[in-house]
Amino acid sequence: MKAYLELMRAGNCAMAAFAGFIGVLIAYNILSSASPYLSLSLFDTSLIFAIVFLVTGAGNGLNDYFDIEIDKVNKPSRPIPSGKISLKSALYFSLLLFITGIALAFLVNSLCGIIALFNSIILILYAQSLKRTPFFGNASVGYLTGSTFLFGGAVFGMSGLQALVVLFLLATLATIAREIVKDVEDIEGDKKDGARTLPILIGAKKASYIAAVFGFMAMLASPVPYLQSILNEKYLFVVAIADIFFLIAVYQILGKKDAAHSSKLFKFAMLFALISFIVGA
Repeated sequence: MKAYLELMRAGNCAMAAFAGFIGVLIAYNILSSASPYLSLSLFDTSLIFAIVFLVTGAGNGLNDYFDIEIDKVNKPSRPIPSGKISLKSALYFSLLLFITGIALAFLVNSLCGIIALFNSIILILYAQSLKRTPFFGNASVGYLTGSTFLFGGAVFGMSGLQALVVLFLLATLATIAREIVKDVEDIEGDKKDGARTLPILIGAKKASYIAAVFGFMAMLASPVPYLQSILNEKYLFVVAIADIFFLIAVYQILGKKDAAHSSKLFKFAMLFALISFIVGA
């Protein structure tokens, strides 16, 4: 069981699932001010958490399935290259998670089901080929991360989606920045696998500048949820901490050329951004 949780990257799954849960709460907070009779189902909210956890875990497992050769170089201790889980078992386990997550999503409503199905297709394409294409792989992960908030809002239909568009964009921009930095970090293993990531195509230096641009865009846009009265003033204080981490992460990749440290700092920045959404709601 421990090996399968490691394959899923359970910690990342929980963080993504929590983002979906927060999306439900923020959408409810926004929509209930205009519709005081709007109801929030504990069952649906719990399902959202479970669905995001399962589908994210499925994508992570499938990603390791296709990345076996890369992980032998970059991450030999992962469950598949270390021999803890066989390739076939990893594939079947991931497909089971996809099917379960999509089925549960349609139990919530058709919009949630469609989003879960679409995101599952993107995850499969990403693991199979998009990861090895310049920028499109990074953009796919950015969309998938941001869409967890949209998925939470989808509990309330299209109005819920519209209410969380700004949060979706912020999360997408920040994630694209970190994904490019991760590609810079993994450039040697990716070259051996024949991948054509952005750093391989245009060089690590130029790719780092592009990552910095997306990071700065996320920072500059961070006050927008407050200015649009989506989140309160507490959000500004916590998101300022996230912005500081973003700045240090950019400095690490541009000034120090330390992609590994920069990637970790981007992760901390995104964690504080998530916390800022919580306190701001």
